[in-house]
Amino acid sequence: MKIFNTPLIKAIDAYTIEHEPVASIDLMERAARALTAAILERYAGRAFAVFAGPGNNGGDGLAVARMLHGAGCSVAVWIIDPKGKLSPDCAVNLERLQGIDVPVVHVHDGFAMPSLPADTVIVDALFGSGLDRPVVSGIFADVIRGIDACGNDVVAIDMPSGLLGGDNEPSLQLIVLATLTLTLQFPKLSQLFAENEMFVGELQILDIQLSQRAIEETPSPFFYTCRDEIKPLIRTRAKHAHKGTFGRALLVAGSKGMAGASVLAARAALRSGVGVLTVHVPSCNNAIVQGAVPEAMTSIDSCECCFCDTIDTERYTAVGVGPGLGQSKESEAALLALIDSCKAPMVLDADALNILARNPKYMQRLPQGSVITPHVGEFARLFGETDSSYVRLQAAQAYAMTFGVTIVLKGAHTVIVTQMGTMHFNSTGNPGMATGGCGDVLTGCILSLLAQGFAAPDAARLAVYLHGLAGDIAAAEKGQTALVAGDVVDYLPHAWRLLEEGR
Repeated sequence: MKIFNTPLIKAIDAYTIEHEPVASIDLMERAARALTAAILERYAGRAFAVFAGPGNNGGDGLAVARMLHGAGCSVAVWIIDPKGKLSPDCAVNLERLQGIDVPVVHVHDGFAMPSLPADTVIVDALFGSGLDRPVVSGIFADVIRGIDACGNDVVAIDMPSGLLGGDNEPSLQLIVLATLTLTLQFPKLSQLFAENEMFVGELQILDIQLSQRAIEETPSPFFYTCRDEIKPLIRTRAKHAHKGTFGRALLVAGSKGMAGASVLAARAALRSGVGVLTVHVPSCNNAIVQGAVPEAMTSIDSCECCFCDTIDTERYTAVGVGPGLGQSKESEAALLALIDSCKAPMVLDADALNILARNPKYMQRLPQGSVITPHVGEFARLFGETDSSYVRLQAAQAYAMTFGVTIVLKGAHTVIVTQMGTMHFNSTGNPGMATGGCGDVLTGCILSLLAQGFAAPDAARLAVYLHGLAGDIAAAEKGQTALVAGDVVDYLPHAWRLLEEGR
């Protein structure tokens, strides 16, 4: 699913209106029906207070108010219109409210938040995704303050009012704190950033049937990865395939006291279909890894406690390094030597990234088709601090293109940034996965797919989606609080089966 900026969304709307064809007021009606159905699914039987702006987002809100009333709900409307001028479609929907029992209050100045019962649901229809400047003062600022202060559930139509589509400075602007955001057709970029979670609340995407042709033909570097985009990546295994068909992977992981990282990454690699896996371990961890992962072979380092040997990687189709590695001087020297000698694509995580951050020139020496998997802190150590998720995303795009690597920027909506400059937000996963070892599992998944011959962007997208899906299945069975990284590995077969069966 593509993600578009506001001008492109307007262009797709216009194309739909012209080529479906459908009148703009009828397209608004279509959107309002989808919005109303989603609201009633969550809040049937509740009373509603709709705060509508003068533009088309306000028109959506007025149409929703009419439909909620038609469904038997108690509805009141406040139209915030300081200039006394409504958009044409908003004006039509105001006319359609005439003559039905929906009280409408027109507010031109001097807004005071009405006293609402605690169970009344507020519908925020002040601004949609077209807002192009922060709200810092004036009547709309007063309305946003009032909504945020009352503590009622809030449903935002398309976008929490005050939130811009790209970069934001929440400390300098006023934004509605939504309980639920019902966004139309596409997620908006800023809705996927961690710092905006408190404003967006739960995000639900509603299909309002904009022109598929316009969507397909309109370019965008931003994507939201859903099942339909992942299914084509799934490969059918040939009847006469053998273990060599599915690649030979080398995993360099673990140090004294960190054998678990090796085990988790190795188990994930095997559960993701690699043909042959070798785990390079310090001698102190060999018995642990061999006992925990009997399907993997081990390569034993001459050092008892950490990675320090030179490794011949010629026979491997992919190399993974980093989980539990440690940052000793010996491991640093061994890693840099490994980067210099390796010709196969690599995936680097955890301490491998911390070592790389101290040796930035080695970013340019990574083999073609490599993947790095930083979380926000590791990204900052690698490339410097950034002020916001939007700026970080721009930086990740620039670095991925400069160094020719795929960057997996981990978070709630992990972003896969490719060397072509495309950015793919993931749609699976849950907060229960915020626990030690889940990153090691992801590294194993990516390593496995690279070894099987997947191109780096496809390996990263499929691995991240699969990893999150396994976590979602585990959370549904065990709950989020008790979830551990091993559960994600255990549910990888379930996730694979769902994808292979097309469900």
